[in-house]
Amino acid sequence: MAASTPDTAPAAPAEKRDRTHYLYIAVIVAVALGIAVGLIWPDAGVELKPLGTGFVNLIKMMISPIIFCTIVLGIGSVRKAAKVGAVGGMALGYFLVMSLVALSIGLLVGNVLHPGDGLHLTDAVKATGHDQVSADALPPVDFVLSIIPVTFVSAFTEGQVLQTLLVALLAGFALQAMGPAGQPVLRGVEHVQRLVFRILAMVMWAAPVGAFGAIAAVVGSSGVEALKSLAVLMLGFYVTCVLFVFLVLGVLLRVVAGLNILTLFKYLAREFLLILSTSSSESALPRLIAKMEHLGVSKAVVGITVPTGYSFNLDGTMIYMTMASLYIADALGTPMSLGEQIPLLLFLLLASKGAAGVSGAGLATLAGGLQSHKPALVDGVGLIVGIDRFMSEARALTNFAGNSVATVLIGTWTKEIDRDRVRRVLAGELPFDETTLLDEDQAERPEVPEQGSEKELARA
Repeated sequence: MAASTPDTAPAAPAEKRDRTHYLYIAVIVAVALGIAVGLIWPDAGVELKPLGTGFVNLIKMMISPIIFCTIVLGIGSVRKAAKVGAVGGMALGYFLVMSLVALSIGLLVGNVLHPGDGLHLTDAVKATGHDQVSADALPPVDFVLSIIPVTFVSAFTEGQVLQTLLVALLAGFALQAMGPAGQPVLRGVEHVQRLVFRILAMVMWAAPVGAFGAIAAVVGSSGVEALKSLAVLMLGFYVTCVLFVFLVLGVLLRVVAGLNILTLFKYLAREFLLILSTSSSESALPRLIAKMEHLGVSKAVVGITVPTGYSFNLDGTMIYMTMASLYIADALGTPMSLGEQIPLLLFLLLASKGAAGVSGAGLATLAGGLQSHKPALVDGVGLIVGIDRFMSEARALTNFAGNSVATVLIGTWTKEIDRDRVRRVLAGELPFDETTLLDEDQAERPEVPEQGSEKELARA
């Protein structure tokens, strides 16, 4: 009996590592095949778009239950409600500051490059620009009211992240107030979380199919020719995003948490690959929650920072809107002075929050913001429609990088992070379980001693 246990213990982890390793190799191969299909048979590539859309929708299906379970467990295991309020307030303050920094960097690069000089508009391009104005974007007051769901259950059925966040916060605080009487409910939510993450792990095996369809459709619809005239804007945007991530976020992470950003990104490499292949940062949201908890950040910090950041910490979108606005103004032959640029960009900063849940929020937010603040510029939005999908890659990757770094920083500032566990995870000593996306041994997590002690009292 004793001899059989050591024989079976090493075999299971090895099998898990091999399977997930092959999965993400398959994603890379699928991306390469998708590019080839899009270039050789563009019409067929466009027809494959539903494969990518279907996979992203499968991931989005899991977001609301994962957010709910994570936040309820996080808040329910914290003894003092003030700690949760401190985390939320610090997170929102940080998101506002970083949005302004991202806008400033985009403003600087856009004024240096002037990529829109010398372009000419056609009536077709003007019409395309007006078509991008989304009716889904809400003014600030209506946006705040839209956070309140119609019913308790509709927060889950409508797929609104902020509605789910509100319901989860209320449920978490209610369980916290119930004390030991709420422990059976918390244990039930914990079991539901395990079920949801196991379903997510199953869904991830469709990633190669989704990546193939998404990339083939993008390349097939845009082609190579559409990129040539806009290469300067694309290159400038990509370079700006890289500078922001490594100079601003990288320095912050090193100074505050003492971590190398490349080491953190290596840990999140599979999530970056998933975003690159689907052009959607939402496809990696559930895995970011699981990985940040595994890294050693407390459930409360992860549960509040990550979902809120996906609506309010859109660094890549801020840079995009800044550079795109300047590009359009130059292309229309009406360059804006600095005095005109700053009010427009601050307005776009607010408008982006009202379109947090809009599909294709980057382009829709830009068009809607320009329509409200400077309607004459909407004509030029059509100029960037052809390359928006390629720019959305950098937007999504930058947004994801900003939210992963923000979670570590907020955890460090609130002292809700296990530094020793972070070191061991990033060193590869505690590998992430790709099968369950959860740690079976939760004793090493920062908030669990409180929860565990209450469980022991309940059992006694």
